[in-house]
Amino acid sequence: MLAASAASLAPAATSALRLPRKIRLGLIDVEGHLGEVLKPLPQLPDVEVVSIAHPDAAVADRQKKNPRLAAARHYTDYRRMLDAEELDVVSVCNANGPRAQAILACLEHKVHIIAEKPLALTRGDLDKIRTNLHKAGTKLSTLLPMRFSPPYLALKQIASSGAIGEIINITAQKSYKAGNRAPWMKKQETYGGTIPWIGIHMIDLMRFASGREMTEAFSYRAQIKAPPGIGEMENTTGSVFRLDNQGVATLHMDYCRPESAPTHGDDRLRLAGTKGVLEYMAATGVTLLEEGRQPEKIGKLPEEGAVFLDFLDHVYNAKPTALPFSDIYQANLVTIAAQEAAVSGKVVKV
Repeated sequence: MLAASAASLAPAATSALRLPRKIRLGLIDVEGHLGEVLKPLPQLPDVEVVSIAHPDAAVADRQKKNPRLAAARHYTDYRRMLDAEELDVVSVCNANGPRAQAILACLEHKVHIIAEKPLALTRGDLDKIRTNLHKAGTKLSTLLPMRFSPPYLALKQIASSGAIGEIINITAQKSYKAGNRAPWMKKQETYGGTIPWIGIHMIDLMRFASGREMTEAFSYRAQIKAPPGIGEMENTTGSVFRLDNQGVATLHMDYCRPESAPTHGDDRLRLAGTKGVLEYMAATGVTLLEEGRQPEKIGKLPEEGAVFLDFLDHVYNAKPTALPFSDIYQANLVTIAAQEAAVSGKVVKV
């Protein structure tokens, strides 16, 4: 029953999604999690990729090897693309630093936007996006695909059922292989920090799964004996958050996962409540420990959803979204507060 209820939190990503008319999609850059936009295209017969904006024609040509992008026109400047094309939706997957300006340019053209995260690196830019989104009357989503993953959907539903009582402690982890990162990630000016880049995933999931808000943040960040492939990226961070019920949440992240590890990442989320503990890690799955009961591994999980399908279904078929802008804004705001704390060395109010 738990898994069945959780399935309603996100649409399944296994069948074709029909839209009421043809939708013209433009791509601004091809960095980050663009695959979350391109992978579902076979399930979107009504979506046509009409243009790609990227300074390097060779990069655009590589994208055109995908049959769904073969006819897309190339622009070296996204502003020219926005002026020249009659677009319905724009995917914004550029570097973190200039992303807010690209989103604001899209809003000037009153198009719907699916953007890489974070939306912005400063409170000022984030608030400009929120204000201009309201003025434009369009919709915006962001690439937080983990919210649509079966284990986290299950955590959300079980926690919402009250099975573990009031949640007073949250612990989260992201540990990745360092690898050889893209050039824009190796410079802080365009990268913006490890907390904004990967921390926002878990900050969103901590809020989503627990139902709790974060009111204050304090963080540390450092680069220590980092491999050459990551440039200026921090390879270790730690953040502590005060919850709205005076509880505590912690998030630790690193780029220390060995290259020999079987998976690229090791993500973990643990929710501790007044009646029990609920957690997920890949090694053990979703597990529930309630007072007076034996530990339980949740075997049947909800169906996986897809962030781009969810967005289009919401915009064009008026379906409820599993990722409302209010959540997107708050996850970005908490992330910015955590980064501000790391820079200032002070506790920062969200």
